[in-house]
Amino acid sequence: MKATLCLALFVLFTMAMDRTSADDTQCEVCVKVLEKFEATLSDDDRKDKDKLESLLKKFCKTAKGKDERFCFYIGARADSATSTIGDVTKPLAFFMPPSKICTKLNAKDSQICELKYEKQMDFVEADFKKMKVKELKKILSIWGEDCKGCTEKSDFISRVEKLLPQYAPEAAAARKAKQEL
Repeated sequence: MKATLCLALFVLFTMAMDRTSADDTQCEVCVKVLEKFEATLSDDDRKDKDKLESLLKKFCKTAKGKDERFCFYIGARADSATSTIGDVTKPLAFFMPPSKICTKLNAKDSQICELKYEKQMDFVEADFKKMKVKELKKILSIWGEDCKGCTEKSDFISRVEKLLPQYAPEAAAARKAKQEL
C-alpha cells in the first residue's frame, strides 16, 4: 500500500515537473522580458509596490517587437486595454522566479505564453542577393531601421550590409573574414 502511494506521488511529481518545464519553453517572451526587467532591479526597488510598477512601465516604454506586445498584454503600456501589472510586480517583489510568474499569468491569459520570438537569421551564411525585398525590409524592421529613398533591391541590400556591423557585429566580422579567404 505504501509503495503504491509512493509510486503515485512520484508519478504526480514527475508530471508536474514536466508541465513546468514545458511552460518555461512555451512562455519564452514572458520569461525573457521578466528576466531582463529583474536584472535592472535592486532590493530596494522591490520593497515599494508603486515604485516597482512605475519601473516596469518605464522599462516597457523602450520595449520593441514581442517584448512590447507582452508589455501590452500585462497592462504596462499606456495603450493597454486591461491591467494585470500587479500580477507581475507582486511576485517579483517576493523574488518569485520569472518562469513561475509566467506560468501563473498563463492561467489568467493564455495569449501571454503564445508569444514567440522569431527565429534568428544566420547572417554569416545569409545571401542577401537571393533574398526577397520583403525579407530585407523585415530585417530592417526588426532592427528598428528603415530605408528611405530605397527603390531597388540593391538599395535594400546595401542598407542591410551597412547596418550589419552595428546590429550583428560577430556575423559581420565572420562574413568579412570569410570574404578575405
